[in-house]
Amino acid sequence: MKLFVLPLLISTAVSAWEFPFADLFSGTVLKQQPFSAPSPSSEPEPTSAVPRVAVIGAGAAGSSAAFWISKAKQRFGIDVEVDIFEKSDYVGGRSTTVQPFNDSAYAPMELGASIFVEINKNMWRASNEFNLTRIGFTGDDGEGMGIWDGSQFLFTEGDLGWTGPLSSWYDTIKVLWRYGFASPTKARALVKNLTDSFVTLYDSNSPRWSNISSIVEHLGWDAQVSQTGLDYFTAHGVSEKFAREIITAATRVNYAQDVDTIHGLEAAVSLAASGAAAVEGGNWRVFDQFVKRSGARLLLNTEVQSIKKVSSGKWTVKSTAGSSDYTAVLLAAPAPNSGITLPPYVLSQLPDVAYIDLHVTLLSTTSVRPNSTYFGGARVPDMVLTTRGAEFNSLSYHGRLKSATGEPIEPAQWLVKIFSMQRVSDEWLEDMFGKPGWVLRKEWEPYPVLPPTNIFPPVKLDEGLYYINAFEPLISTMETETLASRNVVELMLSDKFDLPGLCPPLAESFSTEDKKGDFVYGWDCL
Repeated sequence: MKLFVLPLLISTAVSAWEFPFADLFSGTVLKQQPFSAPSPSSEPEPTSAVPRVAVIGAGAAGSSAAFWISKAKQRFGIDVEVDIFEKSDYVGGRSTTVQPFNDSAYAPMELGASIFVEINKNMWRASNEFNLTRIGFTGDDGEGMGIWDGSQFLFTEGDLGWTGPLSSWYDTIKVLWRYGFASPTKARALVKNLTDSFVTLYDSNSPRWSNISSIVEHLGWDAQVSQTGLDYFTAHGVSEKFAREIITAATRVNYAQDVDTIHGLEAAVSLAASGAAAVEGGNWRVFDQFVKRSGARLLLNTEVQSIKKVSSGKWTVKSTAGSSDYTAVLLAAPAPNSGITLPPYVLSQLPDVAYIDLHVTLLSTTSVRPNSTYFGGARVPDMVLTTRGAEFNSLSYHGRLKSATGEPIEPAQWLVKIFSMQRVSDEWLEDMFGKPGWVLRKEWEPYPVLPPTNIFPPVKLDEGLYYINAFEPLISTMETETLASRNVVELMLSDKFDLPGLCPPLAESFSTEDKKGDFVYGWDCL
């Protein structure tokens, strides 16, 4: 599938949560442990005359917020202290790795946010700046992929077991026969329009937004957000069959939602996977570096209980470590799930945003393929994506179980990841794979329910109180969290420090060296 079809089909497999190839797990184990972990009973440092900023959450949004503040400190010489509160015992939030068998002798496996793409310039730049090794995605035809509707495979890649050019042409002919030429081409054009507007957020004149509706209007995304993915794509000439099969497979593996329920923008995001990569050892390493390089004080195992306005320009954050006052508070966690008590007038501004309840099952097996009987006796590819009607969202083989040094373990075992909306039973796993060697189950709320909408949470909840995760109902990815945090930090710098943003005005500007010569606003200034 080397013509126009491959990027669309591969993108269903290479998502913000899914990266199906063994190379991701090679290399040295880098255990996700805190570098600074005060006990929950330790008190925050005494209040000083220096302005203080509280960041609630140490995931992509919170860690990058602290990093952006440190950039402003370097450029403008402002004196500000930053505390990062994180209720877990690690940095990374929904980006986290696990060790098979809970044993550091094995290479880590991504449990959460698994990849970023080349147009995700903050993540890409960070991996360069922090000397982190990226593992690329090559779209190896030999892996094989199929779309299962619960009773049959609607489409399979490489189902003859061929490799090389003959396989590519055969798969392309199958796609043309099933979907025609127009639908893949038009879908690809729509995705390109999205990415072309998205990358303007890294320009030197990148807009700043105080509400999500204004950035939607600026980028021309009104139609995508206000319609379902099905309605948006079919209105632009994509066939309903292509939308319900190919695009649904992408939205289900990325966001656990179908194309006729998720809004059109996020459906398009699900197909935008050109240049997919991951950080060797875990993407959490980017966020760990954001925190370390920010100079912020990290309070792990510290749950924020309430945020209360004391007076104009002052907020009290109460946590399991005590209470302390701050000039500004940046909420970098989903408000509906945070458990934080907020003032009633703040809560009244937040629309209800439900989060998906997703089950992730990781396992090791000696079976090189799932039980073909379940799939009607058909040859089962390494990755199975699904449409509505299937009892799981995706099932993917992640290659051989390897040691910490990247050597395959003998006797051979293969790693498997399953996404589903319900718990997968032990009996189901044993029937599908034989008796697994290792099983890990995780139930969590990785992203919001994303129906068509024109109502979004405010970015600025009150003077000095900002909500980074307001961006999530629009696009929910690691990268967009770093963009949302950059925007919030610029608002805060303007409000509290009378600064123009992260960069001086053009007349006073300076330049920083970009290793690739690719300007990225925030990292660089003109």
